Amino acid sequence: MAVALSENAQKQVKQLKESQNLPENVFLRMGVKGGGCSGMSYSLEFDTEQGPHDKEFVIDGIKVVVDKKSYIYLNGTTLDYVQQGLTGGFTFVNPQAKSSCGCGTSFSA
Repeated sequence: MAVALSENAQKQVKQLKESQNLPENVFLRMGVKGGGCSGMSYSLEFDTEQGPHDKEFVIDGIKVVVDKKSYIYLNGTTLDYVQQGLTGGFTFVNPQAKSSCGCGTSFSA
């Protein structure tokens, strides 16, 4: 399996890269770290440093990188972008998460 980006997430990532004038070598890093109200929390950032054990995916021209440990929890996950009224944000649709909290950035596996 792999990770995926919804069409809305793809558009938003491209818009963010363009609006921030990020160079071509910048990629999207998805990750998981300990903490949050459910035990683990998602991380999402632009990066340029790729490790030797990182997994790389190219989705509609967008390079997405996940470190080896995070991939265990993110395999099969889709990153979405949801617009609600005047605000919007990225959400992780993770079939491996047994539970998640109301903030949408924390989960347990």
